[in-house]
Amino acid sequence: MGDVNGTSSRLLALLSLLQARRDWPGAVLAERLDVTPRTVRRDVDRLRELGYPVQAVKGPDGGYRLAAGADLPPLLFDDEQAVALAVALQAAATSGVAVEEAAARALVTVRQVMPARLRHRIDAVQVVPVPSRPDGHEVDPTVLVALTAAVRAREVLRFDHRGAGARPDAEPGRVVPPRRVEPHHVVNRAGRWYLLGWDLDRDDWRVFRCDRITPRTPTGPRFRPRDLPGGDVAAFVNARFRGSGGADAWPCRGRVELDLPAAAAAPFVPDGVVEALGPDRCVATLGAWSWIGLASTLARFDAEVHVLDPPELAAAFGTLADRCARAAGARDAPRGSA
Repeated sequence: MGDVNGTSSRLLALLSLLQARRDWPGAVLAERLDVTPRTVRRDVDRLRELGYPVQAVKGPDGGYRLAAGADLPPLLFDDEQAVALAVALQAAATSGVAVEEAAARALVTVRQVMPARLRHRIDAVQVVPVPSRPDGHEVDPTVLVALTAAVRAREVLRFDHRGAGARPDAEPGRVVPPRRVEPHHVVNRAGRWYLLGWDLDRDDWRVFRCDRITPRTPTGPRFRPRDLPGGDVAAFVNARFRGSGGADAWPCRGRVELDLPAAAAAPFVPDGVVEALGPDRCVATLGAWSWIGLASTLARFDAEVHVLDPPELAAAFGTLADRCARAAGARDAPRGSA
């Protein structure tokens, strides 16, 4: 077997040379590549087999020319890479970044410089992306670039953050100073982008939605990155979203018996455990951010629920029942009654 890696590298080098100027004498190409003219001819034939339009130039010295239409840097993809590229660019609409139009143009541009065989592979991949987020929640790509650049440069970020509500320290007419954060990671979770960093004013780790960030310039001084608790970015962020300050686990976790077949309950317990007790009963173990939240989650099964443990979950069902009873009474009570 020949040196496949050497041949591939030489083909890329040959394509780069053909890209650099219009006509190349064969002898000059052989000298630049440190091979024989015969090897150049074989490599040109390989490029033609791959679909690259390399034309022979007539004349005393002979030579080669890369035909018009290949005016981007040469691209060599195998079938799997071509399909992956097509899927990724077509799915850009669901990425949470406002790059859908740019991705569509990129796919057209890349397709034009690919060999015919790979163009057919790309054309066969037709994806219809359905964004899960409403308009207005996508991240401006310039913001994403600014955040990732600060992470890479280890520079303190100064930015305005549009929170879900008013900041507790905000006063009427008071200009709220920008947040000052040591950025550590930019994270994509469930189709939304977040910045994980150390908030210098709150002396704690914080997770910010990137679509609510407006960076300020210039950035602040360089910093030495702190150690993230646990060292696992995904686990840390997931724990924060679950309301846990430590491990990637729900702070409230309980076990109940449901008057449902295990197969009927399992699809609605994605991060829990369902065990069959019989054809019409099962035990479900799952968690939530609060005991009331866990009780509410279990109540949606529209089946009898028997709490096995812990007692806090049983108490939460009592609280939830009282609230539901009051809500039903308020609905049925005559208007204007006390």
